[in-house]
Amino acid sequence: MSVVIKSFLMLLILFSLLLPASAQRPPIVFMDIVTAGGSGIGYKRFPSEQEAIYDAFKHSKSQFAFPELQATPLKGRGAPGVALLDVDRDGDLDVYVTNGPGHANSLFSNQWVESGTLTFFDIAQRTQLEVRDQDSTGVCFGDIDNDGDEDVFVLGRAEPNRLLEQREGVFVDITTQSGVGGGDLTSTACSMGDINSDGLLDISVSNTFDWTTAQAITLVPVALNQPNQLLQNQGNNRFADVSESSGFLDVYLPPGAPDAAATISWAIAMVDYDLDGDIDIMHADDQGAIPPARLGGLDRGFLQLFENDGTGHFINVTEALGLNRPGSWMGLSFGDFDLNGTLDVFSTNFGNQFSAGITGNTERTHSEDSRWLLQQPNGSFSDSVNQGFTNTPFGWGTSVADYDNDGDSDIIFHGGHEAGLGVVTNPGAILNNDGQANFSRDAMALAGSTNHIRRTVHGMAMGDLNNDGFVDIVSVSNLNIPDAVPLFPIPSLGGDFDEDAFFVASFNPIDAQGSGFVWAGFEFDNGSLSIEVSSADNDQNWVVVEALGTIGITSQGQVNRDGIGATVLFTPKGLPTNLKPILGGSSYASQDALYAYFGMGEATVGDLEILWPSGVRNRLLNVQAGDHVVFPEIPCSIEVELNTNYLECLTRALDELLILSIIDSSMRERLFQSAITTPE
Repeated sequence: MSVVIKSFLMLLILFSLLLPASAQRPPIVFMDIVTAGGSGIGYKRFPSEQEAIYDAFKHSKSQFAFPELQATPLKGRGAPGVALLDVDRDGDLDVYVTNGPGHANSLFSNQWVESGTLTFFDIAQRTQLEVRDQDSTGVCFGDIDNDGDEDVFVLGRAEPNRLLEQREGVFVDITTQSGVGGGDLTSTACSMGDINSDGLLDISVSNTFDWTTAQAITLVPVALNQPNQLLQNQGNNRFADVSESSGFLDVYLPPGAPDAAATISWAIAMVDYDLDGDIDIMHADDQGAIPPARLGGLDRGFLQLFENDGTGHFINVTEALGLNRPGSWMGLSFGDFDLNGTLDVFSTNFGNQFSAGITGNTERTHSEDSRWLLQQPNGSFSDSVNQGFTNTPFGWGTSVADYDNDGDSDIIFHGGHEAGLGVVTNPGAILNNDGQANFSRDAMALAGSTNHIRRTVHGMAMGDLNNDGFVDIVSVSNLNIPDAVPLFPIPSLGGDFDEDAFFVASFNPIDAQGSGFVWAGFEFDNGSLSIEVSSADNDQNWVVVEALGTIGITSQGQVNRDGIGATVLFTPKGLPTNLKPILGGSSYASQDALYAYFGMGEATVGDLEILWPSGVRNRLLNVQAGDHVVFPEIPCSIEVELNTNYLECLTRALDELLILSIIDSSMRERLFQSAITTPE
């Protein structure tokens, strides 16, 4: 080696040593272990029965009028959801995914703990979670009877929903006796949470309309819509419908809308949006193709927010908090994007690319962009429309997670849609946060993984599947576009997604006036499951928190066993506080893992706080990087000034947790000292 080359290499080494650590870190990338082979995943999403109607329609004649296309069934390929849960309590996350009628839903048991490899096998038949006779859509889960295991709620299309109670590893259908079926409504998403602080998980359900035709989207503003439901847990696995009596059906619609109108709600989440210790509810509604009021139509698509008064009665605060911005809202996720101590919301939307791809219209406003809304200190929400990220693709499922573990909350969303004239794509979106709610697309993170452009993804959930402290992405599509089918670029709109914006024309116009259409002859494949695992190699630190409610375990426990509805706050040393709500369902038709994952950057220690849905706050100081903290409910809220009653409550509660072996003596001492010490 020449002296010149040696000198050059030495300079490179010296230069790299002088660079900040962040500049040397490799980027986080995701790889799909399903397409790579050997994962044990063999899932395919089979069509709904309505797809046969659509197929017959396509072959019925040589030319079609536009209104005929709008009368075809919606979501003929189905609307699958996915959930990440530890069914067998072995310490790793399993994957539940729904399927079409006559085909089994799948429960893929994760073998990470048992074998040290990320492989799966389907145990749905053994556990009786197949639900073959249902056209399954969304799914959510939680311990509805506080017996220490997860129960599963599976939604259906124009048929009763199913509640499946786990009994020693086998699931029993208790739909009839529990009273949660809901009749023949078409449900898309569900969420669990305790609305009246009795320690029992209640269930909310978002409904849409009969998908036999798309007329509710395109022609009829309100009359065909189906009302949402709120089911209150009465104990003994029985539920009462309190939708009307609780105020939950009091949807916001502007003047001129029919009384008692229902909305098209694709997603729902039970979340303590104002951090006051009780569970509020938000659902995402669709404007669809109905013109907005400014064009002579009716505004009907809003992020409807219902504030809990603490007793399980709700007031609609959509207008009062500035959420009365019409859009075609699809999915929901939550996080503190600007790290100011309030909970913000991200919602997927119709996207500007759909219209550009189908009609060629590039003159769009950004009201249909997927985007975030920042909660202000007074509780109102500031819309990011026309700011930062614009011209997004069609979105469905979404999660908020710190995928690069740098200490702030990033946004991940998927989508794609088949409707009428064609299919619009979504390449998969990872939006990296700079810590101040300024987002940029991280296209490289998914560049070497599955080609999502050819997947119309609906359900999506996130969790750490191999326990390495970095979150992974699970998504399910309702159809895939074969490689032989050509993709047509969407006209440039300006923005980071232009290079990956495509559509497939299912029907082509016979002339420029649109006087008729012919079927393009393309057939699509069944949908697929994708499990994208993080590279987890950027050396950023992390903490994982598992909230444990203790009702039925301790004498004073008040919170459901899963801690659903709690908000976890974590402050790495030298970094701002981040927060994460524990949700019993959000995204679109899906549910993330019931853990709070926090990135720490280069910090090695931080402080934890939990706001339980009972209103009680607990604290744990000096949590170390790499810890998986099981944080039990302590029914004594941290006090600024110590008093005898508080100390007696704390001592009694911690001693009981110790006697029951929920904590050891070391954790007892840590929890006690944390509860009487004010953080620096």
